[in-house]
Amino acid sequence: MLKKIVVALVVVVVLSAVAVCVAGYGLHGSAAAAAEVSSPLAPAEAPATDNGFSIEVLVSGAPTTEYAARGRRYIEALENAEYELRIHNPTASRVAVAVSVDGLNTIDARHTSAWDAHKWVIDPYGTITVRGWQMSSENARRFYFTTERESYAAKLGQAANLGLISAVFFRERAPITIMKAPPKPIYGTGEDRSAPKDSTRAESAPAQGGTANSVNRNTVQPYPPPDDESAATGIGRSVRYDVQWIHMDLDPKAAGEITIRYEYRAALVKLGIIPRDYPEPNVLDRRERAQGFEPKYCPQP
Repeated sequence: MLKKIVVALVVVVVLSAVAVCVAGYGLHGSAAAAAEVSSPLAPAEAPATDNGFSIEVLVSGAPTTEYAARGRRYIEALENAEYELRIHNPTASRVAVAVSVDGLNTIDARHTSAWDAHKWVIDPYGTITVRGWQMSSENARRFYFTTERESYAAKLGQAANLGLISAVFFRERAPITIMKAPPKPIYGTGEDRSAPKDSTRAESAPAQGGTANSVNRNTVQPYPPPDDESAATGIGRSVRYDVQWIHMDLDPKAAGEITIRYEYRAALVKLGIIPRDYPEPNVLDRRERAQGFEPKYCPQP
């Protein structure tokens, strides 16, 4: 079924691929758009893949090390470091990929199913880079690692899914048709989301069928205050990232799904993902051997 979608038309100089961002409307279908000495060490792995589809987290342009453990993939978050997501399509067909960070869609910051989510489109054998939260048809705000309390999700009152990066891929069933006068992608439902001053607030596109995409964010109940010691993703500086809407017909069966967990080093040590950099002190043993007095005078400082 042909769906109306938002396309982020972004020329990305990565393997000479043209990226597009897609948004989906309708009761069931979504549209597609085109547009970085105690615990054993989990072995470093190649980028997470599923059916050849891959996603990498880049910091300063270099992929972060991934660790396979507990049936998941983990990376180390570096506090205040900006990062981006590099996503690859290994097939001969265009695909649309729903990308969420901390449970929020990277295009409109909504929490929906992957099928109903707005999506990014990747050309055959292409690669795109998603650098941040899409704030308007021209601007995005960079991803960066921060504490839970300072995260973008916490600011929106949706801190239930922090520390997770997810990508779900859908194959195209028909050619893409780019509209002559595409509307701007959705941004906001009546509240200020700290949009950059130099960007123009986008208009809301008409939703069809009353899907989860049309739910007013003000009805979401806030979660309890999060733990500042855990990693999450903030909403950073503004960068130019142009998008537009398109039509795209997608196969509703997901072609691939990848999930990456991220944590600060201390948490990865506690989980046994990476080794401790220093000997773990046996505090209780030391305290049990403590003595109240010794036959000495007070020493000179």
